Amino acid sequence: MSEPATTTRERIVSAAARLFYDKGIRNVGVDAVAAKAGITKRTLYYHFTSKDDLIAAYLAARDQPNLALFRRWFGEAQGDVAAKVEAIFSNLAVAARHPRWKGCGFLRTAAELADLPGHPAIKIGAAHKKSFEAWLRLELENAGLDDTALLARQVVLLLDGSFAVVLLHRDPDYMEAAGKAAATLITAAVDSKGLGGKGLGGKGLGGKRLGGKRLGTKAPPSSTAA
Repeated sequence: MSEPATTTRERIVSAAARLFYDKGIRNVGVDAVAAKAGITKRTLYYHFTSKDDLIAAYLAARDQPNLALFRRWFGEAQGDVAAKVEAIFSNLAVAARHPRWKGCGFLRTAAELADLPGHPAIKIGAAHKKSFEAWLRLELENAGLDDTALLARQVVLLLDGSFAVVLLHRDPDYMEAAGKAAATLITAAVDSKGLGGKGLGGKGLGGKRLGGKRLGTKAPPSSTAA
């Protein structure tokens, strides 16, 4: 019995993901992806019309797992909403200390395709970032804060900025510092609202942050985290 087409497609995307993330999309050809997946190039082109199609599939496959990971880190962190947001940065800093970590796959792909703004992968990356921003805005709204659209966008800028700086300096402490800055912004919003222990995502801890501590949630290495 022949192998199901979906399994073959998933194997191709998995091989492409490892190669694209490790080496960059422009440095990897379809021959290398086919070899990594253990198939012929003809089989690859049966499932993907072009390399551009494969690049888009690579990012699409990262979208929901990455968003789910951010939500889990946020949900498992102790403390108020500021501490929960800081925990996202703290867990990313753990991932960034792994030798295989090479930054945000969405941002790196966008940089490599900067001369092709209409590329499907660019649109997927932009949608991913917008989805994270929308989710974060909702969490801030649930905490009772005002101006959540601006606040969520400021946190996104800190997050994506830290991806770039950590990749440049190879120093995850910048990610930790960005997380503290994000927590400071959110704490200021909580204080200005006069929420005290109310704007804590239902935890009622008297406005006390717990420093975005991780709860034994081990950040996955390399490409899984962003």
